[in-house]
Amino acid sequence: MEQPHLDIDFIFTKAANIIKEHLAKNGMREASVVKFVPPSELLKVMDFTLRNEKVLECSIQSGHPRYFNQLYTGLDHNGIVSQLISASTNTSVATFEIAPVYTTIERVVLDKMCSLVGYTDGDGIFSPGGSISNLYGLLCARHRLCPDAKKKGTSFIPQLVIFASEQAHYSIQKSAIIMGIGTDNVVTIRCDNRGKMIAGDLEKALNAVKDEGKCPMAVVATAGTTVLGAFDNFTDIAAVCEKYNVWMHIDAALGGSALMSEKHKHLMNGSELSDSFTWNPHKALVVPQQCSAFLSKHKGLLAQCNSMHASYLFQQDKKSYDVSYDTGDKSIQCARLNDSFKLWFMWKAKGMVGFESQINKAIKNATYLAEQIKKREGFELLLEPEYTNCCFWYYPVSLRGPATPDPRKLTKVAPIIKDQMVRAGTMMMTYMPLADKPNFFRMVTISPLATEKDMDFVLDEIDRLGCELIV
Repeated sequence: MEQPHLDIDFIFTKAANIIKEHLAKNGMREASVVKFVPPSELLKVMDFTLRNEKVLECSIQSGHPRYFNQLYTGLDHNGIVSQLISASTNTSVATFEIAPVYTTIERVVLDKMCSLVGYTDGDGIFSPGGSISNLYGLLCARHRLCPDAKKKGTSFIPQLVIFASEQAHYSIQKSAIIMGIGTDNVVTIRCDNRGKMIAGDLEKALNAVKDEGKCPMAVVATAGTTVLGAFDNFTDIAAVCEKYNVWMHIDAALGGSALMSEKHKHLMNGSELSDSFTWNPHKALVVPQQCSAFLSKHKGLLAQCNSMHASYLFQQDKKSYDVSYDTGDKSIQCARLNDSFKLWFMWKAKGMVGFESQINKAIKNATYLAEQIKKREGFELLLEPEYTNCCFWYYPVSLRGPATPDPRKLTKVAPIIKDQMVRAGTMMMTYMPLADKPNFFRMVTISPLATEKDMDFVLDEIDRLGCELIV
């Protein structure tokens, strides 16, 4: 059947105008962050045909200056253009033969990222998100310790154990499920009051596991925990890992971007001592979703761990180019998006100076917000922010007074205010409990458009929405 005629100029002009209007609204503070419509109503207001233009209208405006809900916020126009270019080439980053520019870009970008971490001759691959990058780290750890597991499976190796802080990302448990290790064999290590893994407790846990006859496989440290934005002490943890000959992986999905700032890269001191590293530029660097890199100090190990040498794709006898650029075999995927291109394109446009300014501003906004919280009645700071996460409680008038509020009442406050702010469309931020602490707000100040005035607006709006609340 012959394809119907498409007016390319009309389609692209129409799409460009819709996107331009959408991007312009993203930068307007007077516009809504979200036009909230529950699922049952959304099915009524949209017919979900390809001609319906309400897709953008009813979507979250993640580029809005007052969207603080996730660990990714903001839109970068260079990044959006890079995705259009990438989509127009419609190829997979599996071999140089089918993606010559993108495989070369990926190598260049990975080499630069490795050098920033401190890996002198590192390796890596871009993956579809930090969870997969963390999985790569644990797969490499297992392969170094038990290479036979690749062929024989887990029945022929010792019971392996993973160690991670009590505030590590849940993807570590998921990786344990995928790898057949099991969540019971993920040992959680206590954190201090700043949310940092206690190295002394890690050493005790390693000894306890060895006494049980199990085999320590990997320790996962975190740079920028999901809730508090805390950075573990990598030097102390690395010393323990070296003593017990255990693989050290750093989940720096959020915090890795501190390496782009001369002022704040000290947060990553000791990262060069790790064996592997997860870094998500789609978080603090605002590269469009998804953009995650797995980096390893041990060149070649990733390929040893994952390669299947499929002869119909990865021919080693090609004569026209260096087949080391055929990097797809070291991935657990076959087809891969060229996510490195988005980061490369933005890096070329902004430079290190642009990224550094972006990180510095984000951290400065978090610090400013914390200072304002300490000055305002009805607000209480959970702890001083170390990075881009600022956590705090809000007390309605009904919960203020000399006595400590009932935690059972306080924990109801944030969910109610969150619901009100979403329905009003004025801003978005999230909340959560942590250990024995009742629900509190977590602000993530990554958005490049956010200013100190927006930080003030957040506190004003929470007070407006919740001042008279009775729980």
